[in-house]
Amino acid sequence: MSMTSFLLSIEGALSQGILWSVMTLGVYITFKILDFADMTVDGSFATGGAVSAVFVMRGFNPYLCLLFAMLAGLLCGAVTGFLNTRLKIPAILSGILTMIALYSVNIRIMGQPNISLLGVDTIVSKIAVRLPGGSQVLAGLLFGLAVAAALVGAMYWFFGTEIGCAIRATGNNEYMVRAFGVNTAATTMLALMLSNGLAALSGAMVSQSQGYADVQMGVGTIVIGLASVIIGEVLLRKRTNFAGRLIAVVIGSVIYRIIIALVLWLGLKSEDLKLLTALVVAAALSVPALKDRFARTPARAAALPEGTDEEEETRDA
Repeated sequence: MSMTSFLLSIEGALSQGILWSVMTLGVYITFKILDFADMTVDGSFATGGAVSAVFVMRGFNPYLCLLFAMLAGLLCGAVTGFLNTRLKIPAILSGILTMIALYSVNIRIMGQPNISLLGVDTIVSKIAVRLPGGSQVLAGLLFGLAVAAALVGAMYWFFGTEIGCAIRATGNNEYMVRAFGVNTAATTMLALMLSNGLAALSGAMVSQSQGYADVQMGVGTIVIGLASVIIGEVLLRKRTNFAGRLIAVVIGSVIYRIIIALVLWLGLKSEDLKLLTALVVAAALSVPALKDRFARTPARAAALPEGTDEEEETRDA
């Protein structure tokens, strides 16, 4: 395969990675800040794409369609929060129930399994017209960068406020926060709504970029989000501030897409992508444990007196 095709695939990977990074920021809120295993994003991502596509097809301003999609995502997160905080259904099961229900809801929204946006003005097509060459890939990249940068700044500010700190504290120790009079049900609900709102926003951006919305477009979203978050964490070899973590999550999403593009360029079949994603997540998750294991072994060996049996066993291990 030519180098030109490789560069084109990398350019597409950068664009898709940035657009999907908005969803990854939402996954970071639930899995890392709130410590809530939320599976809803598989459904809310597709809901955002469906809502955006329907409104774009009806002639609404494509920027306004993003707002409608995000509001739909907020509602999805509220349903999961209600199931968990009010009906006391376990976290992971609450997300699964909402995700399953959203499959039917998304078909109802679109009226069919998928909608094509060919020939319809979208945000990406509007931006591409103003660019030299009219590249929609570059337009998607620039638009995604602007949205991702704005969201990182907004999240950095929000999670430094009293409400944001309460959400972070809820994820650290729910019982302690409750003892200080914080309504943990409200903070959990708000975090879930924000997370799924971002997932839906990302779905809307992706649908306008790729030119269609499909009821299956959210399948595996949570795994992709986790892979991006873990890759971002692996990049952080030392502690950094909250803004640095958010930026690392965005970079992790881009790196994940580059890995996928590189493997596809080398000849992997598209039907094997889910397997590759699982392997990438497993590898990324194992890196911190392996680093700790290899870091402790030399330190333990150095702390043991020379000539001891335990030292010999440590060296053999």
